[in-house]
Amino acid sequence: MAVQKPSIPKGTRDFSPEEMARRNYIFDTIKSVFYRFGYRQIETPAMENLSSLLGKYGEEGDKLLFKVLNSGDFLSGTASQDFQEGNLNKLSMQLCEKGLRYDLTVPFARYVVQNQGNIVFPFKRFQIQPVWRADRPQKGRYREFYQCDADVVGSDSLLNEAELVQIVEQVFSALGVAVTLKINNRKILSGMAELIGEASKVTDLTVAIDKLDKIGIEKVKEELMERGFTRDAILRLEPVLALSGTDYEKLGKLEVLFAGNETGLKGVAEVRTLLDYLEALGVKLSYVLDLTLARGLNYYTGAIFEVKAHDVEIGSISGGGRYDNLTGVFGQPGLSGVGISFGADRIYDVLNQLQGFPEDRLQGSRILFVNFGEKEALCAMKMIRRVREAGISAEMYPDPAKLKKQMGYADSRKIPYVAVIGEEEMEKQMITLKDMTTGTQSMVSPEELIQTLTL
Repeated sequence: MAVQKPSIPKGTRDFSPEEMARRNYIFDTIKSVFYRFGYRQIETPAMENLSSLLGKYGEEGDKLLFKVLNSGDFLSGTASQDFQEGNLNKLSMQLCEKGLRYDLTVPFARYVVQNQGNIVFPFKRFQIQPVWRADRPQKGRYREFYQCDADVVGSDSLLNEAELVQIVEQVFSALGVAVTLKINNRKILSGMAELIGEASKVTDLTVAIDKLDKIGIEKVKEELMERGFTRDAILRLEPVLALSGTDYEKLGKLEVLFAGNETGLKGVAEVRTLLDYLEALGVKLSYVLDLTLARGLNYYTGAIFEVKAHDVEIGSISGGGRYDNLTGVFGQPGLSGVGISFGADRIYDVLNQLQGFPEDRLQGSRILFVNFGEKEALCAMKMIRRVREAGISAEMYPDPAKLKKQMGYADSRKIPYVAVIGEEEMEKQMITLKDMTTGTQSMVSPEELIQTLTL
């Protein structure tokens, strides 16, 4: 029988030590900014009950949920008629009670409701974990990927939105990535739906125009027609999406269009307040009011954000917004929240293309001790202990192999220093230290070795 070649599912990846060093640079940078703003870390399970996930992401999102087959006799309770009729939706609900999380926001809402008795509000949390989507794998889009989320719940204040924008500013400044933050408000989008006489179809409107950047206005118009929008409604929508000028000028034009439209005017006022905060704070991040930004997730009710990199062709690398009603579906209505999510995998791809990873993050051990045999190895291990206690990463070659092989190992691992302890060094209680970059070497004391490595 032929041996099966090992593989992994499409849309997933292995990560080498070098790749993990780069990924941890991203995670550590984002985490340090979250801590700076007073956010505290939690984690939730990879699996959630499907009842917690379904209906929270809209029609498009529900299709992308990975469902987990029930354990044991998963066919019990199913009817043969459902199989014959191909009733897949009904069957999937009978066969699968759990699913892999689609994002971190819905599990967070579930967490808040379940633990509300132990939470002090407003509650600021961050979460860095993988999520899964049954999407078609392509460049910059994976089936398994990490999100880095920061959310605050229990406060309606727009100061929270201003704080999240500053988090975006500090994260990408620290990473050295030039970005633009796009801002919109779901109340403005609801106002648009009312303006064109399609107030009941705001979800269909947002799902369609959220694709504007990807498929263009003509395809969006076709999709709106398919979703039941009249030709007249689409004609009235076009000039709204095409409003130009400065952010404040666009808001002024919207105020005229939304005269008497309470929802739309409230959205305009919220965006104006946020822009006033950012201007007063001197935020240097590039940001713009984008009236075509929709973010097709049903739970957003206020501000929405999306971040695009300047110098790399890739989708959004961060996004978020306000959700006033999400916890209501779990039994706690009226608890408002707002959050931002950083796509670590896309940020990785951006930094990789820009060659933006600092070289020192790729380094493992700072020094390798050569192994000449049992007696010399024991002496070296004692010295390695001192080096590690000084906070320096160090290792010894495990076998007494030829010196050329050990030096080749250090070179391939990009270890900058090699320490040699032979009979002469043991007698003098010294170490021969070789700089692998310059090729120079000298005999040093243990104290001098540690001092050199800490420079």
